[in-house]
Amino acid sequence: MKQLYTRWGKNLDRDHVLEEYPRPLLMREDYQILNGWWDYAFTIDNKQPQQYEDRILVPFSPETALSGVGRQLKPDEYLWYRRNFDLPGWDREKGQNRILLHFGAVDQSCEVWINGHKVKRHTGGYLPFEVDISRYAQESANELIVAVKDLSDTSYHSKGKQKLNAGGMFYTAQSGIWQTVWLEKVPETYIKEIKTVPDIEKKIIRIKVSSSYSTDKKNVDKLSRNLPIEIKIRKPGLYPDPVVKPSQISTEDMLETAVLAVSDKWIEIPIESISLWNCETPYLYYFEVKLGDDRAISYFAMRKFSLETKVHEEFLRICLNGEVQFQNGVLDQGYWPESLYTPPSDAAMIFDIQEMKKTGFNMVRKHLKIEPQRWYYHCDRLGIVVWQDMVNGGSYYKHWFVTYGATLLSWLRIPMRDVYPRLLSREAKAGRLEFIREMKETIRLLGNHPSIAAWVIFNEGWGQFQTEDMTRIVRRLDPNRLIDQASGWFDQGGGDFSSLHNYFFKLFIRPERERASVLSEFGGYSYREPGHCAKEKLYGYGICKNKKDLEKRFLERWSGVRNLIPQGLSASIYTQWTDVEEEVNGVFTYDREVRKIEPF
Repeated sequence: MKQLYTRWGKNLDRDHVLEEYPRPLLMREDYQILNGWWDYAFTIDNKQPQQYEDRILVPFSPETALSGVGRQLKPDEYLWYRRNFDLPGWDREKGQNRILLHFGAVDQSCEVWINGHKVKRHTGGYLPFEVDISRYAQESANELIVAVKDLSDTSYHSKGKQKLNAGGMFYTAQSGIWQTVWLEKVPETYIKEIKTVPDIEKKIIRIKVSSSYSTDKKNVDKLSRNLPIEIKIRKPGLYPDPVVKPSQISTEDMLETAVLAVSDKWIEIPIESISLWNCETPYLYYFEVKLGDDRAISYFAMRKFSLETKVHEEFLRICLNGEVQFQNGVLDQGYWPESLYTPPSDAAMIFDIQEMKKTGFNMVRKHLKIEPQRWYYHCDRLGIVVWQDMVNGGSYYKHWFVTYGATLLSWLRIPMRDVYPRLLSREAKAGRLEFIREMKETIRLLGNHPSIAAWVIFNEGWGQFQTEDMTRIVRRLDPNRLIDQASGWFDQGGGDFSSLHNYFFKLFIRPERERASVLSEFGGYSYREPGHCAKEKLYGYGICKNKKDLEKRFLERWSGVRNLIPQGLSASIYTQWTDVEEEVNGVFTYDREVRKIEPF
C-alpha cells in the first residue's frame, strides 16, 4: 500500500500533538496532556517486558505512519506502553486535590499501572475512561504503563470498519491508544458530569450537575450529594474560531443569567430571549458551574429535532426548530491515511466539516465510529447536523446474507425478521450485553452535543439483534432525538425512519404515516485520482473513467434524489466523504488534496 499523507500529517509538530482541551463539554483549567513519545514493546504473553523496543508517538496507533512504528498488533500479542510524568507541587498529604487520569480511547482492552500498582482494566475500543490515581501518584517520576490486547475482527467486540485482512469496504485494523491521554487535577469533591436538555417551547434549559466525592470511609458520611452549586449562563454567541482552553470563555461579561441550586437534581432555568441553533447560525450558550472549589465550563444550544406532518401533506418530515429541514448528508468513515482513526490535528477535523458544508451538505452520518469529542464540538459550533452510528460488533459477517442477499430482499420488498443470531453474527450472549452497555455509554458520552439529531442503532444487519428492544432502550435514554433503528435493511418497523440503502437500482421510497422516509446511503461512485490513491485495487458502486464522468453520474443520481422529496423523502446520505484505501468513492481523495465532486 502506498503511504499517503494529508497536509496536517506532513506538517505535524511531534513535540506538540493534539494539545487542545479534549473534552469541550466539561472544561477545566488545571490539566496536563500526556500525548507525545512513549516507550513501547510487543510481547506474546501478558508479562511486562524487561526491555522496551523503541518509541511510539501517542495517540497514534502502532499501525499508522505517524506513530513511528508501522506494525500490526495481532490478536495473539500484547502491546505495552510506558512513560514517566511529573506532578509539580503535588503532595497528597498536604493538599486535598485529586488526580484523574483520562484515556480518550484505547482499542480494544487494556490494563493500566501507576508506579507499579494496577489501577484500571477496561474493554471497549471506542469509549473514554478515567481512573483516580491520587492514592499512588507522587510529585516526580511517576511511571505509567498500559498493556493492550486487541482481538480486532476475530471476536464479537465492537470493531467498526476494521479488518485484519483489509479490502473493499473494510479497512486496515488499528489498535492501542488512539485518542488523547491526559491528567486533570480536581478538588476532593468535584463536578463529575453535566447534562443539558433544551426546551424551546417553554424557553428553558434543564441542567443537571452530578458531583463526585471521596470514597474514603472516614469522609463519605460527612458529605451530601445535594451540594450547593452556582450556574452562570453567558449570552449566546457564534464561534467561528475554536475555543482551545476554558480561560478563553468568561461568563462575567455578557452574562445572561445566574442561579443558585444544588447538585444531582434537574434544574430548570428560563432563557428569555432565545437564539436558536441551526446550520446557518449555530448559536451556543456557554455557562460556568461552580461547586465548592471546583469550576467547569460547558455549553448548550437551544434547538429541537422532530418529525412533523405539514399542511397539505400526509407524510412526516424531519424538522429543526419546527421548520422542515431536508437533511442532505454525507457518509463519513473518519479515516486518515497517515493516522487511521486519529485525526492528525484539530485543523484537520475543522477542514472536513467546513468542506462538507461548502460542498452543499448540511448533515454528516458518522459511520460505525466514535470520534474524539472535539470533532463533535466543531460540528456544534460550525453548524452541521450529525447522525451518530453505534459501533457495530458481532462475529464474522456472512456477507452472502447481510450484503448480497439483503440487497435483493430489499429490492423485492421482502421483510426479514432479526431472529437469526447465527446469520446476523450475534450468537454470543456476552457480545450482545457488551453492545447494550456500549450503546448506553455512547448516548451518555455524546448526548449533550446539540448537533446530534439521530442515533443509528444497526447498519445493514451487522451484528443486529433484538432491534425493537434496542430502540426502546435508546428512546428511554434520549426521548428528544430521532432513531434510525436499522439503516439499510432488516427493518423491524420501529424507530423514526424507513431507512433504505440503494446503490444499484432505480431510486424509490416507501412513504409511511408513522415514520419519515430516508435514503440513508446512495451513490458510492468510484474514480481513481492519479497520485492520490493508497492502493491499486479499486472498490465502489460504479466505476467512473474520469472526474467529468463522476460529476455527471453524481448529478444524475442527485437529481433522482430531489425528485423524491415531494413524494416524502426527508433525508439522503451520499457515500462517501473521502476515499479510504481501496474504496475510492469519496468527494475528496484520501489525502484531502483533490476535490473530486464540486459543490452543488
